[in-house]
Amino acid sequence: MTDKGQFESGHEIPVTHQKFPGKETDMPNPKPLFDELPTDDGKSQKYKAAGKLQGKNAIITGGDSGIGRATAILFAMEGASSLIAYLPEEEKDAQETKKRVEDYGQKCFLVATDLTDRANCKKVIDEAVKVFNGKIDILFNNAAYQNMIEDIKDLSEEQWVHTFNTNIHPFFYLAKYALPHMKRGATIINNASINAYIGRPDLLDYTSTKGAIISFTRGLSNQQVGKGIRVNAIAPGPVWTPLIPSTMTDKAQKQFTSPMGRPAQPSEIATCVVFLASADSSCISGQTIHCNGGNIVNG
Repeated sequence: MTDKGQFESGHEIPVTHQKFPGKETDMPNPKPLFDELPTDDGKSQKYKAAGKLQGKNAIITGGDSGIGRATAILFAMEGASSLIAYLPEEEKDAQETKKRVEDYGQKCFLVATDLTDRANCKKVIDEAVKVFNGKIDILFNNAAYQNMIEDIKDLSEEQWVHTFNTNIHPFFYLAKYALPHMKRGATIINNASINAYIGRPDLLDYTSTKGAIISFTRGLSNQQVGKGIRVNAIAPGPVWTPLIPSTMTDKAQKQFTSPMGRPAQPSEIATCVVFLASADSSCISGQTIHCNGGNIVNG
């Protein structure tokens, strides 16, 4: 483990536990990276921005921590303002994200709400329309819930419904409500998972929602691409975020790695979101980027 806050290849993450949804501020060292990227020598370097999102307005769900926070920060470095949605109990993390975004000269608006209620999804879009003067350029559907259950016989119906209400239904509502305010050149990015492709057995409900996200991305892209609005997905592998200590068992945490010998940092996933949100990916729609540390998957 280095002093720059990243994992050396082959080094296990520290096994700790938090109550869901987990807090960035309570994560053990090494702390997740947000505006720096790991380098091959085990150190890190500052993300190099190029004004790719200058003047853009973005909505990011789960933007208080992890991949959502890193995306808001890199968006800010690239010139975009953000509205982030998060659970009320994540207020401290959200305030830290807001500060970091503002440190890079951009605006960050906060909406504390539970997106499992469709009315709250409408509230997020309405607030974005208000603060962005009707202009929404990017929607990053990122928020998710998971809870490890080894066998379907122990997976409660309540958890199954809650996982779908968190992980896929808000993607539909937010896209539906946002699209009337998105013009040609706008983008939607959906956060899926490697688990949609490998079929992780101890996250059956979570894995199922991530498969739905892939299909939702393809279908929505086919609807919108002719209107000049691109829809894509990312499918991260293991990433060092608060979901890990708040949802994973000791055994799962000890095995939390990739073919690179380490989990990804949130900043490494956020660079893929920046790519899909920018004109650099202008001919890409309906696709999934497999930012998973080297696992070869089909699809």
